Amino acid sequence: MSKSFDIPGMLDAMAAQLGALISKHQLDNPAMVGIHSGGVWIAEQLHKRLGLGDAPGSLDISFYRDDFTRIGINPIVHTSVLKFSIDDRHIILVDDVLHTGRTIRAALNELFDYGRPASILLAVLIDRGGRELPIEANVSGQRIELADGDHIKLTGPDPLALEIKHAR
Repeated sequence: MSKSFDIPGMLDAMAAQLGALISKHQLDNPAMVGIHSGGVWIAEQLHKRLGLGDAPGSLDISFYRDDFTRIGINPIVHTSVLKFSIDDRHIILVDDVLHTGRTIRAALNELFDYGRPASILLAVLIDRGGRELPIEANVSGQRIELADGDHIKLTGPDPLALEIKHAR
């Protein structure tokens, strides 16, 4: 069974939620940072909808993963790009799918190597539950439940689409 996702609608809802949080907490000049690769695609879309100043940054967390010694390095490592200082800046960290929390932990470790942000909000397109670490999104496009062994993957960047792969 295939599930259809309204990604533009999810992005609109996420932008509205983020806009409300920015306003409520009076976050002056927030910066957006996406986690390579799906998080970068989502960050670019949210950045356009929110009309933020600096272009979104990107993180490749390959060297920060806690399973690095088990799985080895991805054959293609991308450079992290932050063309702005994160010191005392409100950061919106963006990823495509939140599952165990380990990717977000790695991204937080890398961000703090760049400086000390004033705050970090987490926005994810899909929250699929199954945490192994105490990490929760401030904003999510949709929460879904998947069976153990099932995976969901964002493809893109144009068009963005979500694919669910069921365990056999």
